[in-house]
This record gives sequence, structure tokens and C-alpha cells, in this order.
Amino acid sequence: MTAPAHPSPAAAHHSSRSAPALLLVGHGTRDDAGAEAFRAFVDSLKDRLPDTPVGGGFIELSPPPLADAVAELVEQGARRFAAVPLVLVSAGHAKGDIPAALVRERERHAGTSFQYGRPLGPHPSLLTVLERRLDEVLRPEERADTMVLLVGRGSTDPDANAEVVKVARLFWEGRGLAGVEPAFVSLAAPDVATGLTRCQLLGAKRIVVLPYFLFTGILPDRVVEQADAWAEAHPDVEVRQAGVLGATEELAELVLERYRETLAGDLRMNCDTCVYRIAMPGFESKVGAPQRPHHHPDDPSHDHGHDGHGHGDHGHDSHHHDHAHGSHTHAH
Repeated sequence: MTAPAHPSPAAAHHSSRSAPALLLVGHGTRDDAGAEAFRAFVDSLKDRLPDTPVGGGFIELSPPPLADAVAELVEQGARRFAAVPLVLVSAGHAKGDIPAALVRERERHAGTSFQYGRPLGPHPSLLTVLERRLDEVLRPEERADTMVLLVGRGSTDPDANAEVVKVARLFWEGRGLAGVEPAFVSLAAPDVATGLTRCQLLGAKRIVVLPYFLFTGILPDRVVEQADAWAEAHPDVEVRQAGVLGATEELAELVLERYRETLAGDLRMNCDTCVYRIAMPGFESKVGAPQRPHHHPDDPSHDHGHDGHGHGDHGHDSHHHDHAHGSHTHAH
């Protein structure tokens, strides 16, 4: 990554008449196809917003690193950023890693400011896409005797896992399905096999595995593998597998909605069950815990110390960060 440079006069002129930059932040994946899907989605938003600087980067694992994405936008003249986390739930990445990375970028680029938006889900648009993925593998007349297993990523954050359970319940409502059960592919219970067994014990003879992921990747592939293995061991139950959400029109519109509400300061994030703010059973040590950014392998500073970036300094203990959430500030 090149050192931050002062914008050229042309870039400064462009910035003066442009909206604040839209910065999409992803976690990163070791799956090349998944990383490319993120990059292609960012490029599609550039086409939709010709008068708005748009960029995107990852906090770890995949190119481009967030640092490069910010540096490129700064080179174009951007000084104000609305950062939208391209994640579905408010887990540790959205609550700690990404905000800490944005603080690091603000310190690297004098004169910049970052407003931080909320994750994408749960949202009616995502439910619409989930239903489309269901319809791709299930006829309408089959719904009444079909159960759905909605599989999320899984987290050590109980609040994030509860969001997936909420999506499962919302998806069940009004769609004529026999039931919708939640499961997780990592870090949380029930796992995929246990979720499928639960559906079977509830009487299911047909189950659709519906992944709650934006793009393809190692974890969605793991969902497929685990569901296939369970199906092979249970030939009396029909198991069908739906696709990931993908880069749909609804996703693009949702990101733009998050961008607009970030700029307006209209961020309705629920802090009541945040493990960094509330002492929940088994997670008491997380209250006020320092949060530091991931160090992307392509970021030349990844071996440097960043002791000033913990939430003890900008963070969870005082429930404050640089971005406003409605009428209060939020540590996430």
C-alpha cells in the first residue's frame, strides 16, 4: 500500500461536489470465488452511484485490504466516509474489529472522518431473497409438508446467534411452511447435523437447507458438505439445498439504505443484549473488553503495535464511539 498522498486539485474539486464516500467493509474469506463476489458487488455499486466515491475492502484474509480501499478513496479526494459493514449480523466483527480498523484509518489519514453504519440484517429485503432461494428448489404446493433449516455462520456472541434465530422465526411467519429451524455451521449450537435431526424428530420427511450467507465461501461449502453427509445417513428424509443470498437487486438497495441512514445518523441498533455492554451469563469478561483491528497480511503495518485502538480507549466501557446511533453514541 502506498503512503497516503494529498489529493490533486482535480481530485479535491471532485470531492467538493461529491457525496461522502461509501465504504463497504467485509470480513474476508479464503475462498477466491467469495472474495471476487464481494469485489464485483462493490464495482456494481460504483456504476449505480456515479457521483459518489465507492470502495470496499476486507479486514483480513482477502485482497484488497481495507487500508488500500481507504487510501485509494483518499487519493481521489474523499475526506468523509460512510462505512457500511457487509455482514448480516452484529457479531464481533461488526461490533469491534471493523470500528477499530476505521479508527486506525482515521489516524492514518489526517482530516478524514468516518461514520459507521449497522449490519444488513435482519431486513425484509433479505427475507424476500431467502424466499426466492427457497422457491428455486421447492414448488409452492410442497411448502405445507416441508421444513426449512436456516443455517447461519455462528458466533461466540449470543446476541448475534439470536439474530439468526429471529430471522428463522420471521421466515416461518406467513409462508405456509411446516416449520423453520435455526442452525449454525460453526461456533454455536445446534450444528447442521443436529438441526437436521431436530427437523426429522418434528416429523419432517422433506427438509430444505437454506444458507444465511451473502456470498459463496468456505463456510457455505461446509454447510453443503455436512448436509450431504447427514442426508446420506438418513435416506428416509429428502434433503434439498438452496443457494446463498448473492448479489441481488435487493442487496444493492439495502446497502444504499444503510448508506443513507448512516449519513442521516438514523441508526436504530439494539444495545440491550450486547455482550460488550451487558454482563450476560458466561460472557461477563467481555464487558468493556479491548477491541483491536485485525491486521491484514497485505497491510504493511500489521506487525506494528496498536495499543491505542482498544475499546478501553474509544469504547465499550463508556459506550461511545465516533458514530452516532440515533440519539446516543454506540461502542460498536
